[in-house]
Amino acid sequence: MDHWGRVEAAISGAVPDRVPVALWKHFPGDDQDPGKLAARTLEWQRAWDFDLVKFMPSGTYGVEDWGAKTAYEGAPNGARVVSDPGVKRAADWARLPRLDVRKGVLGAQNEALARAAKELHGTVPILQTVFSPLTTARKLAGGDFFDQLRDHPGELEAGLRTITATTIDFALAALGAGAHGFFFATQLATTDALSAAEYEKFGARYDLEVLAALKGRARFNLLHLHGEHVMFERLAAYPVEMLNWHDRLTPPALAAGASKFRGALVGGVEERTLLATGPREAIRAQVRDAIAQTGGRRLIVGPGCVAAIAAPAENIRTVIEEARRPS
Repeated sequence: MDHWGRVEAAISGAVPDRVPVALWKHFPGDDQDPGKLAARTLEWQRAWDFDLVKFMPSGTYGVEDWGAKTAYEGAPNGARVVSDPGVKRAADWARLPRLDVRKGVLGAQNEALARAAKELHGTVPILQTVFSPLTTARKLAGGDFFDQLRDHPGELEAGLRTITATTIDFALAALGAGAHGFFFATQLATTDALSAAEYEKFGARYDLEVLAALKGRARFNLLHLHGEHVMFERLAAYPVEMLNWHDRLTPPALAAGASKFRGALVGGVEERTLLATGPREAIRAQVRDAIAQTGGRRLIVGPGCVAAIAAPAENIRTVIEEARRPS
């Protein structure tokens, strides 16, 4: 069974020849250059032979063409931060233009993906990273975002309509560049940030518009729920084939999640500390536990989110070895 067969077996609930596995991490600095990002992606995949490639543009690529300034300030997970927001007042939302996704920073991400996809020759599924419209809006506005959401909802929704249209354009262009689907990430589907009603109005509505535009075009999509206290049951109903969340840090556990989602669960390994520091036996224990919780079906062993950039090779190798160990 090849990479495609394992991922498809996990999605359908069939029994794979072994449990599929995938890890991903940022490449700070190199993610600012399409050639370097493609090269690092190929290096990562050729070193570890993962069952899917989660393409890793910077987490701020979606806001820079709208004027936001970003920087890498040494975060352990390799993430960039917005140092100067692109939306500074509520009135700015209505002024956002629908971007030409073939140009600028957006265009560079699909250029990088196209280079990597060409070299991998379709041997492994590649998922381009796409952020939910509300996540993009949050990054674009900075610290005033929640005040704008609650005090100026009409202005924000005007911006969300533009962001959604641009997100769909970008995703369709990614398919043309060689993506087989998407890692669709929402960072605000958590009660730590919004009420369920607020997420329904400003988040889910636009999430589902993006996913509807990809129906019949993307081979499969992986939904990532970022943060703790996530709105799991609501988003588990989204039309996606794979679901990823910080299952070692926040409910539900994998076993409970498996009863609420029909596709493949991606997770089992705590990425913030354990993957970075070990010990290796504790990593092995988490992988074994993930397989035990799911019976090794509808599971892709992976991190709850992006792995720490300092995660040593021996820890990555441990995850892979344990996932691939014969049952």
